[in-house]
Amino acid sequence: MEREVIAPKGVLRAAINFGNVVLARRGPTLAESGGVSVEIARELARRLDVPLELIAFEGAGDVVKVAKDDVFDVAFMAIDPKRAADLGFTAPYVLIEGGYMVRNASPLKHADEVDRPGTRMTVGNASAYDLYLSRTLQHAEITRAPTSAEAIELFIREGFDVAAGVKAALAAYVETHDGVRLLDGRFMVIEQAMVTTHGPEAVRFISALIEELKASGFVKRGLLESGQVDAIVAPPSQAP
Repeated sequence: MEREVIAPKGVLRAAINFGNVVLARRGPTLAESGGVSVEIARELARRLDVPLELIAFEGAGDVVKVAKDDVFDVAFMAIDPKRAADLGFTAPYVLIEGGYMVRNASPLKHADEVDRPGTRMTVGNASAYDLYLSRTLQHAEITRAPTSAEAIELFIREGFDVAAGVKAALAAYVETHDGVRLLDGRFMVIEQAMVTTHGPEAVRFISALIEELKASGFVKRGLLESGQVDAIVAPPSQAP
C-alpha cells in the first residue's frame, strides 16, 4: 500500500537540493551522490522495494516551484509555513544554523547587528532563510540571487555588506577565500524535513520513517560520514 501511495509510478523520484551542502553532495555521477538526504532517499526506496531516481536541483526554491507538476515524490527542505500549501512535511530530521558572512573590514561583529538601516544583503531566492528574513527583518535590504551559491557571487562581485545562508556552507567558503569572515551568532535554526506531494497517508509513512532513522542513529551516521559535524540531529517529534 505504501508503495502505491508514495511511489505511484513504480520508482521513487527524490528531489535533491545540491545547493545545501550540509544535506547533499554531488558524486562523479548523480547516482553516486551522497549526503544524509540522499541516504534517506535510498533507505526509503529500499523499504518500498522500488528503484530510486535522484532529481537534481540547485536551490529549495526551485523544488517548490515544481511541487504541483508531479516531478517528484519526495524532497528534502526546510520547514516553512509558506511551503505547506503544496507540500506535506515530516518533523525535522536535521537542524542547521543560518548565518551571515561579511568582509573583513566590515564593522559588524555579531548576527544581531545586521538588521539596521543601510545594510544590504544577498540571499538565495525562496530559500528557507530568504523566507525567514523576509518576514523578520525590519531595516536591512534583501537582494535575491537565483541560488545560494550565486548569492555569494553577487555579494563578492557587487559589494554587498552581508551574505546570508547556511552557516556551514558560508564557513566552508571563508576557509578557502581571503578577505571574508563569519559573524558570531546565528539568525535562525533551519529545521530540515522530508516532504511529499502525495497527501496525508504518505506524510504519515515518511514521518514514521524519519522518527525511526533519527532514533536508530541513521541520520547521525549520515551527517558524520559526509563530514557535517556542525549540523545536529533534530529531537524526537512531539506530535501525537
